[in-house]
Formats: sequence, C-alpha cells, structure tokens
Amino acid sequence: MKTLTTLGAAVLLSGASTLTMAATNPISVHVLNTQTGNPSAGVEVKLEHQTDSGWETVATDTTSEDGRISALFPEGDTFESGVYRTVFETGDWYEAQDISTFFPEITVPFQVDNVDQHYHIPLLLSPYAYSTYRGS
Repeated sequence: MKTLTTLGAAVLLSGASTLTMAATNPISVHVLNTQTGNPSAGVEVKLEHQTDSGWETVATDTTSEDGRISALFPEGDTFESGVYRTVFETGDWYEAQDISTFFPEITVPFQVDNVDQHYHIPLLLSPYAYSTYRGS
C-alpha cells in the first residue's frame, strides 16, 4: 500500500484549494504560448469593468507557472452584469523573454449577462497572432 507524503498531501490540498477557488470565483484566465506549446507564466493581466465614466480597474494579477489565474475577480466584491475586459500585458512578457511581438497588449472585452455563471478567458498566444474564446 502506498502512503501519502507530507509534501504530496500539501500539493493535493493546494490543488484542491485552487479548484475550490476557481469554482467559486466568477472569472479565470489561461495563457498558452502556441509557438512553444507551453503555458505562459508571468503574464500580467488586468480585469476592468465598464462604467458610465469609463473603464474601472477591478483587479490585477500575474499568471502562475501553468499560465493560469484561477480567481481573477476580487473575493468579497459583488459580481455585477455588464461589460468587462481582460488586458494581457504581452509586450512586457515578450520583452522579458527577449522576443519581439506585434502585440504589446491584448484586450479581450466580454459581456456578463448571468452573474451565476463562470467566465473563463483563455488566450492562445504567439508573437504575431493570438486567439481567444469563451472557455469553461
């Protein structure tokens, strides 16, 4: 019979915590580098909400080693319907990789109609192209 080490248990609990957070947080992102096939760790992502006076920054975070931010919406804030956008700071990320890019920033606006749903915004990224879709 195999036993679970303390480190293994910590990794499992950490993963479970991340899954729980993602399940309860309404917005997540994932950035994949299609040129290398690897996750894009260290991409700064800003979440903004459109208001009558313009775009209001709701949160800013950086993608993890697996290219994800599982809980981008601030815990404790009220999630409202409306237009949001994620702003991926790809120019800074590519500069850190010593690679030139055509897109210094990628902005992905999206409509929130149902605040009880989860909104996942994946970004497939290369220096001269990108693609996105509504994930799950």
